[in-house]
Amino acid sequence: MASRPPPGKRVRAAPAGDRALEATRREAADCRACPLWKPATQTVFGEGPARARIMLVGEQPGDQEDIAGRPFVGPAGKLLDRALEEAGIDRRLVYVTNAVKHFKFELRGKRRLHKKPADAEIAACLQWLQRELELIAPELVIALGASASRALFGRAMPIEKNRGKVIDYAPHGVIMITVHPSFLLRVPPEDRAREYARFVNDLRVAARALKRAAD
Repeated sequence: MASRPPPGKRVRAAPAGDRALEATRREAADCRACPLWKPATQTVFGEGPARARIMLVGEQPGDQEDIAGRPFVGPAGKLLDRALEEAGIDRRLVYVTNAVKHFKFELRGKRRLHKKPADAEIAACLQWLQRELELIAPELVIALGASASRALFGRAMPIEKNRGKVIDYAPHGVIMITVHPSFLLRVPPEDRAREYARFVNDLRVAARALKRAAD
């Protein structure tokens, strides 16, 4: 039997946005729109405040995310957390998600190695990303990498040519493209400090654009 609140104590209902987002999360858990659900452990839906001003969109969950059921909890996620802090963006106020909600991988022995999602898989998963955008209504969207950019723009957007530029993205405020933090883990050691600094600078540009919009 469900417990009742103490006399005189009012129970606060979850805001409508939270409830709608949770309902969508439950619905996505049973998604069979493409074959990626079969080998994956679970759907990894987005996470963060239902009315976040900033939405970060990555490519797909990795091995650790697939197991935990949460986005950006692996090495790339930890690097992202550090970069956001350096850029002056509070990670707790950001909604993070991926263009594709299931982990695509190939087996190498016992290891599950990341495999880039195909355009058809990005298209199949677009329904969930669009619903996240509609429910959260962010003022700023940050596309992390090529797959996220393709999903959000509907076409290929070369990263180096477009990164760091704040572009109108009606009705979802503005959007900026930058690299995925996993890219920073793959660059040669001698280039990592420089590339990390560029990534943090991209995030600072985004934060300034959001502040200007608020002013």
